[in-house]
Amino acid sequence: MKILVTGATGYVGSKLIPKLVKAGHQVTCMVRNRSHVSEHALGGARLVEADALDANSLLPTLDGVDVGYYLIHSMAGDKAGFADRDRQAAVRNFATAAKQAGVQRIIYLGALTSQTSEVSLHLKSRHETGGVLREFGPPVTEFRAGIIVGDGSVSFEMIRYLTERLPVMICPRWVITRTQPIAIGNVIEYLLAALGVPESVAEIIEIAGATVETYRSMMLIYARARGLRRWLLRVSVLTPRRSSYWLNLVTPIRAAIARPLIEGLRTEVVCTSASAKRLFPAICPLTYTAAVEAALDRPVPDESFQHLFPRNARHASVRREGLITDVRQACLNASAEQVFAVLQGLGGKRRWLHANFLWQIQGWVDRLLGGVGMRRSGSRDGQLKTGDCLDFWRIEQVACPRSLLVRAEMKLPGRAWLQFLLTPDKGQTRLSCWAWFEPRGLAGEIYWWLLYPIHFLVRA
Repeated sequence: MKILVTGATGYVGSKLIPKLVKAGHQVTCMVRNRSHVSEHALGGARLVEADALDANSLLPTLDGVDVGYYLIHSMAGDKAGFADRDRQAAVRNFATAAKQAGVQRIIYLGALTSQTSEVSLHLKSRHETGGVLREFGPPVTEFRAGIIVGDGSVSFEMIRYLTERLPVMICPRWVITRTQPIAIGNVIEYLLAALGVPESVAEIIEIAGATVETYRSMMLIYARARGLRRWLLRVSVLTPRRSSYWLNLVTPIRAAIARPLIEGLRTEVVCTSASAKRLFPAICPLTYTAAVEAALDRPVPDESFQHLFPRNARHASVRREGLITDVRQACLNASAEQVFAVLQGLGGKRRWLHANFLWQIQGWVDRLLGGVGMRRSGSRDGQLKTGDCLDFWRIEQVACPRSLLVRAEMKLPGRAWLQFLLTPDKGQTRLSCWAWFEPRGLAGEIYWWLLYPIHFLVRA
């Protein structure tokens, strides 16, 4: 089946595309600027440049497409009306072009809202988008979901940052609003399954997780999963505007995004329809607790981070989805085998190549805290093996002469890894040293920033 995915660089689109490719579909990804997309992340899908605001660019893009996924989602905070008009124009353009191109169906992911409580402008816009698609385009399958739980989801990242950084939280009234969050894995299941369920055409399908929660319970469940103790105090003086400024101060989420998000959080979002169960009986939604555990159980290092770093940068760092990554690179006039031979001798009697006294101090401090210290590097046969100890590191992966990954077993307020990658580069070898850290709570944040200057010296 020939499929077009709009919003390919967005959270849901980026998760959906590899699944569609794996299922054997011919997938085309529509983006406004191809320079912002990693070809590797597409997993074999075709990339085209087009803009939903430019009707002339859409017809060639939609030519021959069987199904179009409309996942374009604007989270703008202005209320002047321009953003809404632009979105509606884009939706109308896409729907009209899809109908003219002979697209058989549009699958749209909208927002779940309550029929009895006040609905925010942002959520109203999501419903209006579905209405415009139905009015001007081919038959539409509209899914409506509330909070999506998974690494990278703005709503989930808000819960993550607030819970991780604030032992005591002053919360607005919406903290007790009922909601029914759904795991990103379940959302992708529904979007994929719709292709094989013709009965879902022209349906509005509410999808949600297996448990009804409040924002208070979601933060406390997340805290429990991370082994954190948190206290939530509810007050009535925090308006959405003030809450968005506070959220912008405490988290990386910009106020322009936080405000419409928070306004939507005041709306009760609970599934009232059984259409999802009727049409997709094989899909079993996860509870919120299980969805959080699935989000936290992720592989580290995360390969999706690698395309974020400039290839020739000597130093770069990025923070997202609860992970901090700091990368340092250098080109060496030696073969990969020669460089890897040096890595083979790290730790133990040969110690570390730079600022060894700082490594020793860190080992002594770890011993004082009850950790393993620097005492575990016994004699080796000169070959690194998975499972070996390297002072206070444990070797998790080794691929001579390309990569080495070690995990910290010292006492830390979080989890840490050190990764070495060796790649050929114009007759030289590019050595990349990746430091990965997943801070746990406020102590983890403080640890990273206090020790960052020392890490800078050690890995200089």
